[in-house]
Amino acid sequence: MAQTAIEESVRESAREARAWKSPYEEWKESQGIPTIHGLAVDNVYTVELTPWPARGGSGVFINLDGTGGFNDTYVCEIPPRQSLQPIKHIYEETVFILSGQGATTVWIDDQKKQTFEWHKGSYFAIPPNAWYQHHNVSGSEPARYIAMTAAPRVIDTFKNLDFVFNNPFVFTDRFNGEEGYFKEAPQIRARGGWPTNFVSDVMEASVRRTHADGGPTWNRAIGGFGTAFAMVNSTVRSHSSGWAVGTYKKAHRHGPGIHVLILKGTGYSLMWLENQPVQRIDWGPGSMFVPPEMWFHQHFNTSPEPVLFLAIGWGTDKPKLGGKQYVYVSTKEGGDQIEWEDEDPAIHRDFEAALARVGVTCQMGAHHPFCTQKS
Repeated sequence: MAQTAIEESVRESAREARAWKSPYEEWKESQGIPTIHGLAVDNVYTVELTPWPARGGSGVFINLDGTGGFNDTYVCEIPPRQSLQPIKHIYEETVFILSGQGATTVWIDDQKKQTFEWHKGSYFAIPPNAWYQHHNVSGSEPARYIAMTAAPRVIDTFKNLDFVFNNPFVFTDRFNGEEGYFKEAPQIRARGGWPTNFVSDVMEASVRRTHADGGPTWNRAIGGFGTAFAMVNSTVRSHSSGWAVGTYKKAHRHGPGIHVLILKGTGYSLMWLENQPVQRIDWGPGSMFVPPEMWFHQHFNTSPEPVLFLAIGWGTDKPKLGGKQYVYVSTKEGGDQIEWEDEDPAIHRDFEAALARVGVTCQMGAHHPFCTQKS
């Protein structure tokens, strides 16, 4: 009898464990909109949305496997001539405008509100615990944006929604209502990235400055271009990255939660955990994926134009197991990057075959030991 009681207690504990939901998952359920899971989203520009009464628009949460609960994204759409509900929270949020035009009002003290305008391609960061409200200024077209937040780890850490969404603390080191906070700052090269809290057009800003001084393989790519963004007094980091026709990037790995949003071009990415099967993601404009923590990943341009993506996230801020930082030198030197000469020759062979199918010539002959297009 005693053994039977113990077995039933174990079964009951298992049932409770299976039924348990984290505070973050319970909060999402309270919002009444679905969640997309998996390795990737095909197209955030066209993904189906659901009415979101709590915000005043429509939306969908995106919790891709590679985030590891570190952060999340959501897509939200604002109807013509409408405004979303004002909101604040103690976690930071970055916003990229997918379509439409509008404005956002931000404030700590409601007597000192400031409003800035945005349009397709704009990118900005909401400081923690600042009130904000998004507005669609078009009379005929909806405005759609995608936002990345730290909600999962913050809500699951504090386990108190009142603390997260109704907290009086002011992060004066991040934002104290100062004027001009959301104006695009002069684009300068600084350690950690371009210090600005607003970017008018990510695509334009990414090609505004060249990276010739970074060498022929800047950011692991041939003909690489882009820029790093250091927002909210450099506590929020992200970057754009592009590379040349007929080329691909070196494989590398980092922490969780880096949301790769394709802005221009078509191609594919390979992702794998060391000594495990390789996953392939085919992509085009609007595709988004998140390489899981410590998974190598490699990006391939198969289009007749340069590729550009926006990488939104803070995964490289999370140390590796053992407290070490990621180091982008060869794995032979104990780093986290695979040099082209050390990769499986089939990777380059498959890339050349993919280019041949679309009539593009490989341009890696001067850099890649396995390339057949030698000059």
